[in-house]
Formats: sequence, structure tokens, C-alpha cells
Amino acid sequence: MSDVTRVIEAIQHGDPKAADELLPLVYEELRKLAGNTLQPTALVHEAWLRLVGNDNPKFAGRAHFFAAAAEAMRRILIDRARRKCARRHGGGQARVDIQQIDLASSGADDQLLAVNEALDKLATQDAVEAELVKLRYFVGLTVEEASSLLDISPRTARNYWAHARTWLYHEITVRGR
Repeated sequence: MSDVTRVIEAIQHGDPKAADELLPLVYEELRKLAGNTLQPTALVHEAWLRLVGNDNPKFAGRAHFFAAAAEAMRRILIDRARRKCARRHGGGQARVDIQQIDLASSGADDQLLAVNEALDKLATQDAVEAELVKLRYFVGLTVEEASSLLDISPRTARNYWAHARTWLYHEITVRGR
């Protein structure tokens, strides 16, 4: 049994100190998952706060924890993209810390929002494919890593990934017009 699994089980049994033990164990892995964003450390910290907050979190195991982490990171990135889009249209005028400015193009935010909207639609049709996309697109896991967390074979994951990418492309480019 890994240390992560042991600590998650302690959290499930109501150990209030277990959540504090979990972050050092998963921090590097979460940072690696957040690595494709401009500020991975900030993303990991914010995701961690959303995951544990002031409550004693309940996770059904390692896969559930990392799925929850992926969803938290996705929500953070979507919220940030929405705020940036709102600012571009005249809202949200406020003092900005120069260290927090992203130099990415606004098109990336629009694309992220389009993917998010299409992904929500995909989730109503196929929840496993949608989870696979979240783990691959928002977290950056490989097909093999995601298939392990979703408890499906890598071959099935590759098939789901191919279908989901095609479906999302069609949804965004054809129906999104």
C-alpha cells in the first residue's frame, strides 16, 4: 500500500491530521500535472485549497483523489479564462500585480472556454470519455496514466481519446459557429 493510499484511507476514517500529511506526498505529482500552465505552483496551491479547504475531505482512493484534483484544476483555469474574457469586454477594471500578468494570447482563453463548454456536453453523453479528456487536456497525463486512474485498458483509453478528440473538434468547429 502506498503512503498516498494509506493517508487517503486515514482521511476517510476521519483523521483530522491526515489531510496535512497528504500534501507533501502528492505535491510534486500535482505540480507535474499542473506543469503545462504558466503558474503551476499557484495552480497546485489553489487546487489544494479547493480540495481540502476547511473540511475533512473524503476520497474513495488514489484515482478519486487525482480525478478531483483534475476537476479542481480545470475549474480554476476556466474561472481564470472567464475573468480574462470579461475584462477584455470592459468589466473588472482593478489594480493588477505585475507578477500575475500572463503574456498568453486571448485566443487561448477563448479556446479553453470552448473546450470546457463542449466537454460539459460530452460528459452528458459519455462520462468516462469526458474524464479522460480532463485528465489529458487539463492535467497533462499520458494515455497510460489516465487509463490507470480510470481503470480502463490503455487500448480502450486510446480509442476513447480518438473519439473524444473528434467529437470535441466537431462540436467546437462545426456546431460552435
